[in-house]
Amino acid sequence: MPTIQALGKTIECDQGANLRQVLLNAGIELYNGKAKLINCRGIGTCGTCAVAVDGEVSPPNWRDKTRRSLPPHSPAKNLRLACQTEVLGDLKVTKYDGFWGQGERILWTPDAPSPQDSTT
Repeated sequence: MPTIQALGKTIECDQGANLRQVLLNAGIELYNGKAKLINCRGIGTCGTCAVAVDGEVSPPNWRDKTRRSLPPHSPAKNLRLACQTEVLGDLKVTKYDGFWGQGERILWTPDAPSPQDSTT
């Protein structure tokens, strides 16, 4: 079973599991600010569940590629939409600031929350 490291937690999941669902089920806050209330609930249209992923995941599908090609995202930034990503092996996940998770400041890492972060 693959393991996911995020926000200081290590979570086991089935191979092929949806990254968004695994993180949310583990109690990991995936959305920043008002995106907690206003998001597409996993259909890949809003882009608020963007995370940096280190490890083996499915290739980006057309929804992931399309949404990340539109501002404020950039295809040049190494992010993925958690809702459109299947876990294929062990992962380390990092979340950035900004409504869409597109910012430069790290909110949480695989190991823990960022020291300068008091709220997500």
